[in-house]
Amino acid sequence: MKYYIIAGEASGDLHASNLMKAILQKDINSEFRFWGGDLMGKVANQKPVKHYKELAFMGFLEVAMNIKTILKNIKLCKEDIKNYQPDVLVLVDYPGFNLRIAEFAKSIGIKVVYYISPQLWAWKEGRVETIKKYVDEMLVILPFEKNFYKKHQVNAHFVGHPLLDAISDLPEISAENFKKENGLNEKEIIALLPGSREQEVEKMLSLMLSVRDYFKNYQFVIAGAPSLPKEFYQKFVDDDVHFVSNKTYDLLRCSKAALVTSGTATLETALLNVPEIVCYKTSTISYEIGKRVVKNIKFISLVNLIMDREIVKELIQKELNTENLVAELQKILEGQKRDEMLMNYELLREKLGGKGASKNAADIFVN
Repeated sequence: MKYYIIAGEASGDLHASNLMKAILQKDINSEFRFWGGDLMGKVANQKPVKHYKELAFMGFLEVAMNIKTILKNIKLCKEDIKNYQPDVLVLVDYPGFNLRIAEFAKSIGIKVVYYISPQLWAWKEGRVETIKKYVDEMLVILPFEKNFYKKHQVNAHFVGHPLLDAISDLPEISAENFKKENGLNEKEIIALLPGSREQEVEKMLSLMLSVRDYFKNYQFVIAGAPSLPKEFYQKFVDDDVHFVSNKTYDLLRCSKAALVTSGTATLETALLNVPEIVCYKTSTISYEIGKRVVKNIKFISLVNLIMDREIVKELIQKELNTENLVAELQKILEGQKRDEMLMNYELLREKLGGKGASKNAADIFVN
């Protein structure tokens, strides 16, 4: 079979690459053409039509400022699909772009499968009608999403969460060796995951590092985003603030705790068993708009959303300040709060259904 896959973000590149591996295990003759990243490229042994780094427009203002580029990419994608004539189009999250492509693909008779649902349960619930019209199969990775789609008369398959696959395959790691290999000192590590976009990272790192004088027995290590050059981080680095690139999972597994910008990273951190504080701050305009369009959700982190209660502390907008960060970080470095969080992480893994999401999804494609 010929697959055309579209992943517009780093997390989508990871999950799509694991799906591609699982498909190839069932059908070695599968062919792929894709929009995505280096992980997908490694599996398919070819470059993406477009790298997700060229597609990363997030937030209301950023999208508005880059609308011409976005429309140009949509046109290119439609033409490329028409020329390639795949047996199936596989869409990985990234709804603003992918739902437009779904409508086009359906109009020319191509089967459309959505793997990893957009977060319609949080906002733009009306997009479910678009999915009902143009998507043939919906594969979801969060347990509550199946019931959400059932409410809208969409038959969705819960396949489990692919992060469990990615994490379960990691080799063992020595914290001592990791520190030596990356030029770190012997102090315990507090990991900083400040996001992936330059403006966001600048803002979040300034806030995260404001706590450093209160934790002099620790070193802070920044997880570099693949979309940003190493040079960008150098202004933050000194004797007790370090930087590693493309080693986020290894960094987390060697850390005592983490400060994490909201997103998939909050779930990755939890599944790697690292106590965390979720940090989120955006422009006042974007936040006020967001408050009005996001409905019926109590939390911003995937960990708390999946468990439907507060497992990890979320510091949002004005609550994200030095005083609160210090207080919450002290709680998760030692003591009862830390122990409770780690016990709840076990329940989280159980709720996500264990390993096998990529294989379960591949079984639906290749049957």
